[in-house]
Amino acid sequence: MKLKQPIKLKEIASFVNAKIIGDPDMEITGINEIHKVEEGDLTYVDFHKYYNMALESAASIIIIDKMVECPDGKALLVSDDPFTAYNSLTLKLRPFKSAIQSISESAQIGPGAIIQPNVFIGNHVKIGKNCIIHPNVTIYDYSEIGDNTIIHANTVIGSDAFYFKGREEGHYEKMHTVGRAIIEDDVEIGSCCTIDSGVSGDTIIGEGSKIDNLVHIGHGTVIGKNCLMAAQVAIAGKTHIGNNVKIYGKCGISKDLVVGDNAIILASSNVSKSLEGGKTYFGTPAVEAKQAWKELAMLRHLPEIWEKLKATT
Repeated sequence: MKLKQPIKLKEIASFVNAKIIGDPDMEITGINEIHKVEEGDLTYVDFHKYYNMALESAASIIIIDKMVECPDGKALLVSDDPFTAYNSLTLKLRPFKSAIQSISESAQIGPGAIIQPNVFIGNHVKIGKNCIIHPNVTIYDYSEIGDNTIIHANTVIGSDAFYFKGREEGHYEKMHTVGRAIIEDDVEIGSCCTIDSGVSGDTIIGEGSKIDNLVHIGHGTVIGKNCLMAAQVAIAGKTHIGNNVKIYGKCGISKDLVVGDNAIILASSNVSKSLEGGKTYFGTPAVEAKQAWKELAMLRHLPEIWEKLKATT
């Protein structure tokens, strides 16, 4: 999330009750997670496994739960609970604002766009020209829809990220969503799809991509240009799908993965690790389709092989 106005470190430290290591007059211009930070951003880390990742990232300011050496050009905010500090800051900078009408006065809708009955359009939404938004679509605050895009009935764009931090047993604390959902030009999205906002960055559906009914796109995922996704595909958060990728029905793709350009994932496959582009994949876990088919052919002969083994013993 980029800020409208820069904020000085000492103001943030006072608000979250954290100790400053570095220049108190340093300014932040954005807030983001470790994997999406840019220079000027603030992020947080509360697990030693990710200390180096955060300290070596592009972030200018890091909320951290341990006194460590501050890298050159950065500043630290030392807090007993970085997650709560980060969450309270995002809540302050972008608080939830309830709707008072079906189409917010702050929404921008381009010329030629058709908005069917019972559509909800939240605060600060942008919709491009010549779009068609079908009945009962819900578009959450700050989402952006490009030109010539079609969204079919009952789809939800920009719902909260599914991101929770485990606390004591049986309790999870929700991270406040301040990211956006960005739908680029010439996209078509089917009925009953759900596309979550990024936690603090953006979920992006690339130009020209076409999505069937009943597809879920998790928070912070980036879909490339001219991709095709059939019904019941589910993609977890922070995954990157390249350009011209085809994903057939009922596929599941785990979080934090990369699927290369021009990959094809056949129906009912489950992807648990990153996949190279330009290849066809199948199975659980997904492997190159030719390999998967050979393995399945061998499995069909197992009863026969077993009977032969029994006969020789």
